[in-house]
Amino acid sequence: MLRKRCLTPGGAPLILLVCHLITALDVPLDLQQPPTLTHQSPKDYIVDPRENIVIQCEAKGKPTPNFSWTRNGTHFDIEKDARVTMKPNSGTLLIDITGGKVEAYEGVYQCTARNEHGTAISNNIVIRQSRSPLWSKERVDPILIQEGNSLILECRPPVGLPPPIIFWMDNYFQRLTQSERVSQGLNGDLYFSNVRTEDTRNDYICYARFNHTQTIQQKQPISVKVLSMDAINETIAAFLNDTEFYSDSPAGERRPTFMIPKGQTSNKLVLRGHMLKLECIAEGLPTPEIHWRKESGELPNKRTFHENFQKTLKIIDVTEADAGLYRCIAQNSLGSVHHIINVTVMASPYWITEPKNLVLAPKETGILICRANGSPDPSITWLMNGIPIENSPKDLSRKVEGDSIIFSDVQTGSSAVYQCNVSNEFGYLLANAFLNVLAEPPRILTPTNQMYQVIMNNRALLDCASFGSPIPKINWFKDDQTSILDGDPYVIHDNGTLEIHVAQKDNNGKYTCIAMNDLGKAENRVQLEVKDPTRIIKQPEYRVVQVAGKVIFECKVKHDPTFTPTIMWLKNNEELPDDERFIVGEDSLTIGEVTEIDEGTYTCIANTSLDKDSASAELTVVDRPDPSTDLELTDERERSIHLTWTPGFDHNSIIQKYIVEYEDGLHEPGVWHYLTEVPGTKTNAHLKLSPHVLYSFRVVSVNEVGRSQPSYPSRQYQTAPAAPDENPSKVEGAGNEPDNLVITWETLTGIQSNGPGLQYKVHWRQKDVDDDWTSVTVANVSKYIVSGTQTFVPYEIKVQALNDLGIAPEPSAVVGYSGEDLPMAAPGNVRVRVENSTLAEVQWEPVSPKSVRGHQKGYKIYYWKERSVFKRSRRHVEKKILTFSGDKTHGKLPGLEPFSLYKLNVRVFNGKGEGPPSPDEQFETPEGVPSAPAFLKILNPMLDSLTLEWGAPSHRNGLLTGYTLEYQPINNTHELGPLVKIIIPANETNWTLKNLNYSTRYKFYFHAQTSKGPGNIITEEAVTIMDEAMASRQVDIATQGWFIGLMCAIALLILVLLIFCFVKRNKGGKYPVKEKEDAHPDPEIQPMKDDDGTFGEYRSLESDTEDHKPLKGSRTPSNGTVKKEDSDDSLVDYGEGGDGQFNEDGSFIGQYSGKKEKETAEGNESSEAPSPVNAMNSFV
Repeated sequence: MLRKRCLTPGGAPLILLVCHLITALDVPLDLQQPPTLTHQSPKDYIVDPRENIVIQCEAKGKPTPNFSWTRNGTHFDIEKDARVTMKPNSGTLLIDITGGKVEAYEGVYQCTARNEHGTAISNNIVIRQSRSPLWSKERVDPILIQEGNSLILECRPPVGLPPPIIFWMDNYFQRLTQSERVSQGLNGDLYFSNVRTEDTRNDYICYARFNHTQTIQQKQPISVKVLSMDAINETIAAFLNDTEFYSDSPAGERRPTFMIPKGQTSNKLVLRGHMLKLECIAEGLPTPEIHWRKESGELPNKRTFHENFQKTLKIIDVTEADAGLYRCIAQNSLGSVHHIINVTVMASPYWITEPKNLVLAPKETGILICRANGSPDPSITWLMNGIPIENSPKDLSRKVEGDSIIFSDVQTGSSAVYQCNVSNEFGYLLANAFLNVLAEPPRILTPTNQMYQVIMNNRALLDCASFGSPIPKINWFKDDQTSILDGDPYVIHDNGTLEIHVAQKDNNGKYTCIAMNDLGKAENRVQLEVKDPTRIIKQPEYRVVQVAGKVIFECKVKHDPTFTPTIMWLKNNEELPDDERFIVGEDSLTIGEVTEIDEGTYTCIANTSLDKDSASAELTVVDRPDPSTDLELTDERERSIHLTWTPGFDHNSIIQKYIVEYEDGLHEPGVWHYLTEVPGTKTNAHLKLSPHVLYSFRVVSVNEVGRSQPSYPSRQYQTAPAAPDENPSKVEGAGNEPDNLVITWETLTGIQSNGPGLQYKVHWRQKDVDDDWTSVTVANVSKYIVSGTQTFVPYEIKVQALNDLGIAPEPSAVVGYSGEDLPMAAPGNVRVRVENSTLAEVQWEPVSPKSVRGHQKGYKIYYWKERSVFKRSRRHVEKKILTFSGDKTHGKLPGLEPFSLYKLNVRVFNGKGEGPPSPDEQFETPEGVPSAPAFLKILNPMLDSLTLEWGAPSHRNGLLTGYTLEYQPINNTHELGPLVKIIIPANETNWTLKNLNYSTRYKFYFHAQTSKGPGNIITEEAVTIMDEAMASRQVDIATQGWFIGLMCAIALLILVLLIFCFVKRNKGGKYPVKEKEDAHPDPEIQPMKDDDGTFGEYRSLESDTEDHKPLKGSRTPSNGTVKKEDSDDSLVDYGEGGDGQFNEDGSFIGQYSGKKEKETAEGNESSEAPSPVNAMNSFV
């Protein structure tokens, strides 16, 4: 059995077939069989006269067939013609025409292949020589034609074989341009629907190309001169003698008429399967348009094409359904005309069932079927071994019934070749099919132990090609099973193929096919492997990238582990450019420095030997737009103009807007200014203009990527001058001396001037006093000074623009003031109310507005500290200033020092300066809590005592009433012992503590206090020394080697811990002593505040605790600061200047505090005990 092997989509042949078609019964060549033709030349064989003739005829059979030929119906004796030879073991003829003529061998040839079992015959092969005759000589007269008339230039090429291809060119071998008006017909003629003067030329040349002989023939050039009506009278006489003149009347506009085909109807015959071409060419003025439609149905969508500017309708692969009436319509503005073409479809014979070779065992029954169709209906003729069947020997086992021959109870020796000839007037079909009577046991034709591979979920087809007579029966078995495979999911086809509809992994295994008939059996084993599919799990995605950017397309593949896929990238279904910017990675494609030519579709293809997968993505490259072009100015008016332009290429990013800029060639040449902008959907703008400007315009396109380069400027356009439309802006009046008024304004630009001679007319008059305006005209300035004015009086001011053509509209008046002078009066009745030790409120009476002599800006309080109350000596006076805006008559002084003597005065100020001060007022601040002692030192540590020395607080803030000392021991685990408290008189500066424990670490808390309460705390730690006996014992231990080694290890460990603690501390962490101290806060240390609860003095303990972290049980607050309660005072009451900040109404908007002093004690470190135990204690 012969089976057709199919290919995978990737083109690789598969052992596992996806389509099996039985094309013919193929008998193995080692068995007896009649001849079968395998190759023959086409029925119509046109040969090149320059080449030898090869007429092919190949056949197979056993015994090997013998070949013979007929020519024109008679035997062709090739042995008598030395030019003719036959290929060995073949029927192919070789005719050497060297030195001979091809015409001698033209004719109808037929090949016969025969052996003892039958005879096969070929088609009638018609041999014809190709011809490319020369153009017949003819005189081509020049053509003189009036403009607007129609014209046909005839080609009339020589008749060739096959027919030539026609085209029109000029002397320079350039094809003539064709259009709806000028086009070439199917017959090769050149049709002009109407002629124009530009059609005048003397080299209209028709060429005929004969492809078979590769030659081109040329017609004589045709000269055409097209005349307008005005030129006809001047040239008619010169051309009349030797020129054919077309038309004797003027050629005006007219409705269409058909140049081809003629009349209202025509007929067209076409054969089934051929190409149908219908043509309509019309003349008229204006040039007609052609339209087509089918009267009795729709034109076949996928097989219909319009060519030659709609003048030709082409339908390919014609069927009987294409028969009918076709209407072509020619139409212009003056009317229309139509033509009906009746299309008839006939058919040369075509196969419905072509007869196939038939192999039968003795006594079997079979049938040959020869079924065909055509129009008209074809006739069927049967032959046996090339002889009409009615003239062949009679055979009782054979019965002819029309298109079939039925064989029954056949015998050995009945083998023969039968020919079926089907013909009608349009052609014929000839088919050979043999009957071969054989008795053969089964044989398997499929190779043994074949490996089949298939992708999971696809169809699997396992071959079991066999031959035997009678036809063997095929059974399939899987692995070691004894049951026949049949039924879902298995299907056994008639040709023996085993089909598995949807292959799965459990279908893997070995399969056995067994072929059996009455004469024996044969078997074959094959193996099936089901593979995982190849899939792209990460597909490339659509990308938009700017020029010079980088883009990455991903392509990740999942596949069967036994395969190694090949990854290939394509651009627009072609190979990637050979460019180093394209980098193909294992699962990606990278394109660097992207350009516009990189735009397109990128496809990732993953290939294995069995399947493939692909995924595509588009790359769009965007860039800034190209500049606009063709700027044109229209609708020119005095104050406006219309600008149009042609957009540049947007580079795949939609233009969002157009910006119109202008240049003023009169006032600012070379400088471009923004004028207006329009949406990207518009390509024009109506521009408003100013007088006396020499305009040039340009357009800038904007898309998402950016701005284009500016377009080339438009032509210049100058507007006429006019009086100014506007006056100067920002007109102000303010004197800089007590007796003047300075009037300033912002000058007009050149484009605002509207004309030459720009000046400014300045008007002024005293408000509510003068009725008349005083004015002066100035130019090229932006200010004018009026002298001799009164101090700080209001003036009405106007500045008006004017030029040589007139003045601007009347401007509005503004109010300005002449110059200010210093205030003359001081605020009265200044009073001070002390609120607490750091805050006081000041009140005063306002000055009269007249005494201010200017714009009142506010009041300033000057205040300074004379001395502390408990010190009588004066100190350096540092004055501070607080400013209160507007007409405020009170304010608060923050940040005062407690227990101090202060003085202050109040002054009013304006834009010129300050007025005289008020008389000095004196006030005292009450006591406050003191700052921390200046230092705390530990002196003379002994076995059971030590001495503390300290410095008085740098800021006592009152009379000291004494000091408080608290201390407690700390053991080796950092736990705190009982707290001891001692009150020390204020006049002491040192204190000795006795009855302490030896070799013990103590922590000390020390602060001063006044009648207002305790001040900030300073802390220190110290260790008492150990007694001599213990020291000696420890020295003895320390001399031991093992102890020295142990101590070295411990010291190294402690060093590492210290480094760790240091790092942690720098990062804001707490060491263990701090954590323990936080857990036991000192209840006696409380936040301090002033008596009235407002702005009580506060101080951060951060500086105190930075170097001495509180240990476990310490009563210092965990946050290291003493909290301050919020003040009850409103921040509105605080001033702007000095140490604070205030807004215009005097509200306090800054922060204030007393001077912060560093209170960290400078105490000496205690001496460390010489023993290792004390050394370790000192590290903690």
